[in-house]
Amino acid sequence: MAAPTPTAAAAPGSGRGVLGFLRSPAPRSTHAFAASAASPGARPATVVRARSRPAAAPELVEQSVNAIRFLAVDAVEKAQCGHPGLPMGCAPLGHVLFDEFLRFNPRNPAWFDRDRFVLSAGHGCMLQYALLYLAGYEGVTMDDLKAFRQWRSSTPGHPENFETPGVEVTTGPLGQGFANAVGLALAEKHLAARFNKTDLKIVDHYTYVILGDGCQMEGISNEAASLAGHWGLGKLIAFYDDNHISIDGNTDIAFTEDVLARYEALGWHTIWVKNGNTGYADIRATIKEAKGVKDKPTLIKVTTTIGFGSPNKANTYSVHGSALGSKEVEATRSNLGWFHEPFHVPDEVKRHWSYHIDEGASLEAEWNAKFAEYEKKYHKEAAALKSIISGELPSGWDSVLPTYTPESPPDATRNLSQQCLNALATVIPGFLGGSADLATSNMTLLKMFGDFQRDTPEERNIRFGVREHGMGAISNGIAVHSPGLIPYCATFFVFTDYMRAAIRLSALSESGVIFVMTHDSVGLGEDGPTHQPVEHLFSLRAMPNILMLRPADGNETSGAYRIAILNRKRPSILALSRQKLPQLKGTSVDAVSKGGYTISDNSSGNKPDLILIGTGSELEIAEKAADELRKEGRTVRVVSLVCWELFEEQPEEYKESVLPNEVTSRISIEAGVTFGWEKYVGQKGKAIGIDRFGVSAPAGKIYKELGLTVESVIAAAKAL
Repeated sequence: MAAPTPTAAAAPGSGRGVLGFLRSPAPRSTHAFAASAASPGARPATVVRARSRPAAAPELVEQSVNAIRFLAVDAVEKAQCGHPGLPMGCAPLGHVLFDEFLRFNPRNPAWFDRDRFVLSAGHGCMLQYALLYLAGYEGVTMDDLKAFRQWRSSTPGHPENFETPGVEVTTGPLGQGFANAVGLALAEKHLAARFNKTDLKIVDHYTYVILGDGCQMEGISNEAASLAGHWGLGKLIAFYDDNHISIDGNTDIAFTEDVLARYEALGWHTIWVKNGNTGYADIRATIKEAKGVKDKPTLIKVTTTIGFGSPNKANTYSVHGSALGSKEVEATRSNLGWFHEPFHVPDEVKRHWSYHIDEGASLEAEWNAKFAEYEKKYHKEAAALKSIISGELPSGWDSVLPTYTPESPPDATRNLSQQCLNALATVIPGFLGGSADLATSNMTLLKMFGDFQRDTPEERNIRFGVREHGMGAISNGIAVHSPGLIPYCATFFVFTDYMRAAIRLSALSESGVIFVMTHDSVGLGEDGPTHQPVEHLFSLRAMPNILMLRPADGNETSGAYRIAILNRKRPSILALSRQKLPQLKGTSVDAVSKGGYTISDNSSGNKPDLILIGTGSELEIAEKAADELRKEGRTVRVVSLVCWELFEEQPEEYKESVLPNEVTSRISIEAGVTFGWEKYVGQKGKAIGIDRFGVSAPAGKIYKELGLTVESVIAAAKAL
């Protein structure tokens, strides 16, 4: 079921507000929606003050909680797979949070100033789907609940932000969602510091996240929690579902630490709800307390019973990841007094939750009116914020990217990258990022800005420390917060191993993070094989929905950044050199968009004797070898294959114009494994690369000893 097609401007109370605009609606992609902002010439909206939420009677709360529990139980039972235990245990927390505290508009899931909710323990996704259904999100219908985990439903087995309106980020691998939530909270703090005024607070929302024991065990959560405490993300509130059960049994077989003490040491405010099963008042009180703490994030440990209500399976690992079974379902209905058919929601529960549709429209209309006033008073700031909200890039933004000629001095592409970063930061309001304690080596500092810190959150240099795993996931959270936030993060290319899960989820969740990866080959030299990436280029080329770019000089580096900025629904990885490289004749900023193109050719009729293909630092070697072979009367074409993915997207006639099928004499040269290059050199061609680990030595010596030389290319050409 596709998400509803939004209109450019809707009547008051429709859930969009007369000031709302949507840039490029797309099915099922919550961050494809451009959120509300004042459009030029629009009349101010009538302010409809959001009413106080009606207090639900205790009996109604209990009915609502059981409705959430049994929607999860019934959906898992129908699918005969899934995780009913967490939704059954966390239903009270879910009800109180969504019904009483969370600010959202179910008719516009991407309203900018909504509170963000992340289910880091994504296996318990039926909790979130049930809540979205009850709250009135049109993308989650009763039919979708009944189609849980089925083909093309909007209720997949883990939350997917590109599938389900109302889901902020793709979660599942434990701890990733928690780190995403840190990124979301960072984005709110940054934007609030930049755009809020004493008389108009235009950015004001919370980030809530539920994480479980498994999330706490994964190292990424500690990396992210450490940074959240350091940054003082006071509007981040995390609920730790402390149910003591993991897949293998009770958590005490491997996990006995004092989690609250650890978080206190990391700079968090901590609270413990000892009865998360029926302690509704305690849950309410702790959320209120957490919202009152402004200078640090809050972790609320909520002790629950996994599979609450199941007479025979509650508090056991068997309810974690399996359907209850028909007999236990009936026993649970009897135990909780829920004498309804599957997927039943009582009318009084429906009536109560339907309030959120009107309330959400009122909240957004109120914000729209506030933004209209903000735009009148602070036009420059409003324009920048609108760019961040909508994702619309400023006119002519790419004209700031530097260009080079063969007479320009040689330089490492990591240095050329820094020139691009600093140029882009002057024209793109939502451009920010940082490095994993390698900024002066990755060359990623934005020189006109200071550091994002607890007391300077308006700045744009993010200091992640030595936390690659957390850095990638936090950057994903920043990217999905708003379409115009464009984060970059950096480390050595070899350490994509440390952050591979975050990179994969960036690709899966369509978050257009720019991964700046320097020291891209054995050319880094003396640090040796632990720091020399070999298999990484091919392994990341194998990942769907990601662009792996390896520029050869300044023009290609600028072209790579242009592509990375334009691709907001797929991340880009830029592999950049430590060593200096010449500015080659024939390279082009614009041609990078083709992925592969000819940089030199002395043939005619699209029939060269030989095609040499290179990337990055080896493109220079291919060009020098071509010059020598041409002196011997050969016709040689040199091709830069800077991005395989972009090249494969070109029309067949274009690919034929670069790599004609008739020409089978082909040689590739790249400082990485040769696996995969057969696609481009064919059975009769030759791939020159490194099918072993590197070695500690000066870069020039390594290249010579491993055969990455002009002489090796010439010898291979003569042997074809």
